[in-house]
Amino acid sequence: MNAKLILILAFCFAIGSAKAQQKITAEKVGDKIEFRVNGNLFTNYILSEYEKYPFFFPVNGPSNASVTSMRNANYPHHSSLFFGCDRVNGGNYWQEGLERGQIISLRADIVQSGGEKAVVENECIWRRPGADAPIIDRRRISVSQPSPDKFFLDFEVSMEMLMDVTIQKTNHSFFSGRMDPDLAVTGGGKMVNAEGDSGEKGDNGTFGKRSAWMDCNGERMGKREGMAILQHPSNDWYPSPWFTRDYGFFSPTPMYWPENDQTTELKKGDQIKLRYRVIVHSGDEKEAGIAEEFEKYSKE
Repeated sequence: MNAKLILILAFCFAIGSAKAQQKITAEKVGDKIEFRVNGNLFTNYILSEYEKYPFFFPVNGPSNASVTSMRNANYPHHSSLFFGCDRVNGGNYWQEGLERGQIISLRADIVQSGGEKAVVENECIWRRPGADAPIIDRRRISVSQPSPDKFFLDFEVSMEMLMDVTIQKTNHSFFSGRMDPDLAVTGGGKMVNAEGDSGEKGDNGTFGKRSAWMDCNGERMGKREGMAILQHPSNDWYPSPWFTRDYGFFSPTPMYWPENDQTTELKKGDQIKLRYRVIVHSGDEKEAGIAEEFEKYSKE
């Protein structure tokens, strides 16, 4: 056997061993589910009955620091990485105040753990005092690590209308991320969409633009890292326009741009199905290959 063949075989064995050793776990710990990659915490999925809704925090990047932030005095309703909606049949399932509405976890089952992916299925009811629940949703959350400097969090949700539902025009709708201040535009970072528009405002800004994905990235501790949110082409309202803020908030927000500019009307039994992929990565959006990752995701 010649030396070149030996090197090739050794390389293939090393790659195979690395994949075999990768271990992504999900474990219930109190009122949260911990997702770990080779023993290191990637994120907690927090399911506390004392919270407005289930959410993810921290969301640790390759630097082992969270790329997202957990609320602040000005925007206490921004809980890192989360899913909710305001102005639903008179209820508020987004902003602070549990009496105004709350998304409550009914069950959360770990269906896969310990291999190259961890998967959780979660069912939630939308409730508020003195009113019937308008929506039940069923979520599938998957965490994987395709490379050492890139993590995937796939969030799929099916929302079933339990009655006729009216959602008034609102800038608070559905899947959203709030970046760590160091990675926000106001902290010297970059927010960019699939078309290359950047920042919040202006003709070349991202606010109100329809785009398949958005990425926020910046430098801290001498390294650049960030987080992208991708909308799957199968989503209702795809591609939804983005509600963006230079201080680090971004969300594909269909309910702020309804067709009649007033309300979104849904009938009892209607279902909304949405899929998102969150990519937490080293480098900027080009170094992380977000455009290429979206092309692959769009075919899944």
